[in-house]
Amino acid sequence: MTTAIPPGPDGLPYHRLGHLTGRHRWWRPLVGTLLFFGAYLVLVLLLVAVSYVFGALAGTPDLPDGGPDLGPLGNTAMELTSIAVALPLVLLAVLWPGRRPVGTVSSVAGRLRWRWLGWCLLAAVLPVAVLTGTAFLLHEGEGGSGEPEVWVGWGSFLTSLGVLAVFVPVQAAAEEYVFRGWLTQAVGAFVRTPWFAVLPQAVLFAAAHGWGTTWGFIGLLVFGVVAGWLTIRTGGLEAAVALHVLNNLVAFGTLAAVVDGLNSDETAADSPWPLALADVATTLLYAALVLWLARRHQPQRLAPPVPEPAPHPPYASYPPYPPYASYPPPYGMPYGAQPGPAFGAPGGVTPPDARTAPHEDSRTAPHEDVPPAAGP
Repeated sequence: MTTAIPPGPDGLPYHRLGHLTGRHRWWRPLVGTLLFFGAYLVLVLLLVAVSYVFGALAGTPDLPDGGPDLGPLGNTAMELTSIAVALPLVLLAVLWPGRRPVGTVSSVAGRLRWRWLGWCLLAAVLPVAVLTGTAFLLHEGEGGSGEPEVWVGWGSFLTSLGVLAVFVPVQAAAEEYVFRGWLTQAVGAFVRTPWFAVLPQAVLFAAAHGWGTTWGFIGLLVFGVVAGWLTIRTGGLEAAVALHVLNNLVAFGTLAAVVDGLNSDETAADSPWPLALADVATTLLYAALVLWLARRHQPQRLAPPVPEPAPHPPYASYPPYPPYASYPPPYGMPYGAQPGPAFGAPGGVTPPDARTAPHEDSRTAPHEDVPPAAGP
């Protein structure tokens, strides 16, 4: 059953891009989602198996959960990789069974708009700085419990920053392509209202980070809603990717600055209520800045209509075939009455009596021009 909806005169919004090419079928988002999660589970299991083999060969100690301990930076890189592998799987799901260009999951322009991504990164600097400062002040005001934090040194810190600069952007982008990208467009293939496409992915995004505190869950939920709304409002994932990447880079970089900082298993889901409120406030601040920039730079919000195929050039017009009888003789005569040479004429038809008259065998009768052979 075909449910393709052609673009309007102005195009389609981001969450409806599944209908852009006219190949949409009701089962494509469902099959694509099942295949994506199945392939993701297989890849994660393969990564775990590889880490176990590497740990056994290197003789590393075991973590409390039984996995190999690759060190703070190695364990962090493995966790980031286990999320980053979702990015190519999303692109494959868009290509097949989605049957549309992979760039349509990036933006309505069919690609990642790097200039707009740069503006969004610039807009994220102030909100992330405010959130980081708030987290630092709240951490200092918790009381003197625990051991004092120790600076790791420039060598270890710069090494960690180099590794994080490679893995964190891919990990953060993978989450955006899964939740604000594939899931938003998968739901949007069935609904027209943007909010119905935004809310499910926001709930799943918050749940994917685990349950820590109620306030932490609310903070993640608000982030998912705002990021999804900005994605549809600006026509692409650039705004969501910029905030997520910069926020994670600063958070992981801060942890990498202290000894055993990367060993922490706390996430945004474990945020106390003051930090969660600060997270909500800075997310809303970022949304206001992005909307202000959008009014100035006017990023493309709708996918252009698919051009209709050019009409086939008209075939050369030939004159209509005349009736059979209108051709000149002998073609126009009735069948069986075609005129021809007279009987007995050269090239003509042999007369009936000649066909039945006895005649000599040409093989034995001497030819009139050849004299008979002499006898012995």
